Order: sequence, then C-alpha cells, then structure tokens
Amino acid sequence: MNGETRDYFIAGTRFEAPPLAPGLYVVATPIGNLRDITLRALETLAAADLVLCEDTRTSAKLLDHYGIKGRRQALHEHNERDKAEDIAARVAAGATIALISDAGTPLLSDPGFPLIRALAEQDLPVFPIPGASALLSALVVAGLPTDAFAFHGFLPPKAGARANALEKLKDSRETLIFYESPRRLGASLTSMAEMFGERQAVVALELTKRFERTFRGSLAELVDQFAEAETKGEAVIVVAGAEAPSAPSAEDWQAALAEAMADQPLRAAVDEIAARFGLKRKEVYDAALARKNAQ
Repeated sequence: MNGETRDYFIAGTRFEAPPLAPGLYVVATPIGNLRDITLRALETLAAADLVLCEDTRTSAKLLDHYGIKGRRQALHEHNERDKAEDIAARVAAGATIALISDAGTPLLSDPGFPLIRALAEQDLPVFPIPGASALLSALVVAGLPTDAFAFHGFLPPKAGARANALEKLKDSRETLIFYESPRRLGASLTSMAEMFGERQAVVALELTKRFERTFRGSLAELVDQFAEAETKGEAVIVVAGAEAPSAPSAEDWQAALAEAMADQPLRAAVDEIAARFGLKRKEVYDAALARKNAQ
C-alpha cells in the first residue's frame, strides 16, 4: 500500500488489519448509524490497496471516523463502465480492492454491476462482505410476509412510466419492496393505491438514524398521510403481494365443462376448462369422461 498503514480505530483504540487475498471485496457499509459497520468490513477497508467509493466525500465520513487512511477512488454510474476493465486488470495482477457505495450493500440500486460482471467473465475472485441493507431492514420490521419478496428499486419518476411498471407487478404474490426519494413519495404511493387497491403497506424512513420512523396502514391511508407531508431521507416502501385467487367451485367449472363439451371434442373441452380455471387436467378429464359415460 505504498507505505500506508493498514490500521483502523474503534473508540480511539488502534487495530491492525490482517492482509487480504487478492480480489475485489464488495463491502456493505452502514445505511445511517456508523456503528452498524462490521469488524470484517473495517478490516477489509483498512487492508485494501484501494477503496472504490460511489462518492469519496460521502465515504470519507465513514472512513475518517474509523481512521482508515488508504487510497480512495470514485466509481459511480457515470464512469463505472469505462473503469471496469482497468480495475479487473489490477485484480488479475494481484491487487486487493474494496467496493463500497454511499450506504448499504453495493449494487442494490447502487453502482457496481458492470465491474462485477467484468470480473465474473474473467473468473477473477470476488468476495462479499455482508452487512447493512435498507431493503432487508425495512422488510423485517414491516410485518408483511418474508417467505417470498421482490426488490424493484426506484420506480420511474414520470407518472405514466410509473403506472406501467406497477401494472406489471399487480398480480405478483410476493411482498414488493421499493426505494423512493422524499419528493416523490406521495406520488408513488398514490400510483400504488390506484394500481394495487387497498393492500397493506409500510413506509420506513431514516432507517437506523436518530429519527427513524415506520408507518403502517393501507395504501390509501399512507397516501393521505404523505400527500402533503415533507419527509427527509430516502424511503423504503414495502407492499403486500396480491392475494391468491380463490379456488373455483366444482359447480361452476363443471357447468362450464358441460357447455364446452356441447360444442367441442372432449379433449379440446378439457384443455379449455383446465386452463380457464387453473385446474389439473386429469381432474377435468376424469369429470368429462364421467359426464360422457352418463349420457
């Protein structure tokens, strides 16, 4: 590291970071509270030959807080594609490089994907250093199902494009997670209420910070709450998924089967009813045979 020390400090106590194996280290950093950094992340950032930052000025607050003095370089959405091959070449030559974003886990609505893809294509080592994540923090406090969820980042800023994006998700049954800026929070909630109806949702603000707040309610209730209110910091919106369609009654689908069989060959009628009602083909086929034999 050109004579630079590999130290970090916690509450004034100096620690020396152990050496790293060559590779790119994708390091999660705090989303607000600086104490949410992991010991492994501190060791990695202190020992790296280079720390790639989304914004070096923003990252300086974290790195300086822990006394990490290593070399820093900006890697953001405007230069990441141009720099990816050069950084990959440095990793191939044996460098240890850390990648961080302004907050949270890199690549999740943050820069880094072109770089990771460039290394993956060359089978170069990439190591995850897990930690803080705004989307996971919001999900675990939302009180909505966590067994299946999907992260969709920031919605388009224009109303028409936003509505089109939400329309594609209206039948998704998994819990939906979005990021949003404070100035568009009310507009996005309004679009969600128009598309998703009275689903339950959560708005999480300033997660891990002093004024952390979590608001729960129907989308309509949240629209009323944030229509005029100004918020600070980026928000995480968590929305319940679509309800599973109710199972069709046997009376309904068998009546439809009888009508289909009056106009079509048996196999065609079975295929139509199975597809229309989401039934197993064998169940419909057995019912069709029984109906045919009873005639």
